[in-house]
Amino acid sequence: MNATPRSAALRVGLVGYGLAGSVFHAPLVAATEGLVLDTVVTSDPERAAGARAEFPDVRIAASPDELWDRAGGADALDLVVIASPNKTHVPLATAALTAGIPAVVDKPLAATAAEARELAALAERTGTFLSVFQNRRWDNDFLTVRRLLADGELGEVQRFESRFERWRPQLKGGWRESGAPEEIGGLLYDLGSHVVDQALVLFGPAVRVYAETDVRRPGAEADDDTFIAVTHANGVRSHFYVSATTAQLGPRLRVLGSRAGYVKYGLDPQEGALREGLRPGKDAPWGVEPEHCWGRLGAGESPLTGGGMPVPTLPGDYPAYYAAVAAALREGGPAPVTAYEAAQCLDVLEAARRSSRDGVVVEIPTPTGSPTSTGSPTPSGS
Repeated sequence: MNATPRSAALRVGLVGYGLAGSVFHAPLVAATEGLVLDTVVTSDPERAAGARAEFPDVRIAASPDELWDRAGGADALDLVVIASPNKTHVPLATAALTAGIPAVVDKPLAATAAEARELAALAERTGTFLSVFQNRRWDNDFLTVRRLLADGELGEVQRFESRFERWRPQLKGGWRESGAPEEIGGLLYDLGSHVVDQALVLFGPAVRVYAETDVRRPGAEADDDTFIAVTHANGVRSHFYVSATTAQLGPRLRVLGSRAGYVKYGLDPQEGALREGLRPGKDAPWGVEPEHCWGRLGAGESPLTGGGMPVPTLPGDYPAYYAAVAAALREGGPAPVTAYEAAQCLDVLEAARRSSRDGVVVEIPTPTGSPTSTGSPTPSGS
């Protein structure tokens, strides 16, 4: 990938200004030194007005085609962020890469691992930057677990439990809850993309998958209560729970090792802060949680009764993702999250869907392609 000169800010186009675009991407791009939000693509007048209200200098485009038409000219964009509905990710990423425009795509990158690998190959053929927005690699709890592993605090990890649970008994509607296969809706591909990606970063490739996906709420079409069990090649077993129907929430993370275990309740505060209108760089300290939310480290005690030692939670750092993107574009370095990594995550999600459908354990072949990313700390202790 060719590097971009440092003289001017990199101009970013954002396709989609729904939840992902308005809450996550636009504020994080705007907060990143060296990036400027140039254009938002939306045909919704209310969303366009919202974009202009927060970013007065932003241009509004009604169609992504307006971005591709600018490629190669004096008005060309340096990066396009695709934060539109899941079913549009592959065609829009294909169009961007074909036009030679670097692209960030929200998760899931595609419906299948094969499509993700095709996009990775297209990026390589065109020499165009491509990355996937897996922001929860920069969650506070995940960063804290990585530090504990690197320091050897847990010993040899044997089991990893990760929960992304909510209590939302009423449907919201929209494509995220659609059962139409082309929409790529449901929690398996939504929250499941986060928890599986985190585990693969921590403990390496998966070799076996078992899953139970259920549709619990009246009128629901897509999975809203899902369990996934993964065996990693190194022997670690990961259990994932993603649900919209959990009346009592479990720990966000529980990591059990030969020396100690770590238990952490509660979600990283960054999403809540972004939803409330707080912004990195303006509202400090960013990503910091109060002491009563810290997880606990110990052996043989219950954290619910005060057992174990409180572990200060490292600050969450979503801004680090786009800082790494900007650095890669400027210096020609690697993407913080690669399409090949997204493909490995999709290998697991596809296996989980098949496992649940057929009631079987699914074996995953040894992954191919670039398995690791250099955009975040190297996994250790696993």
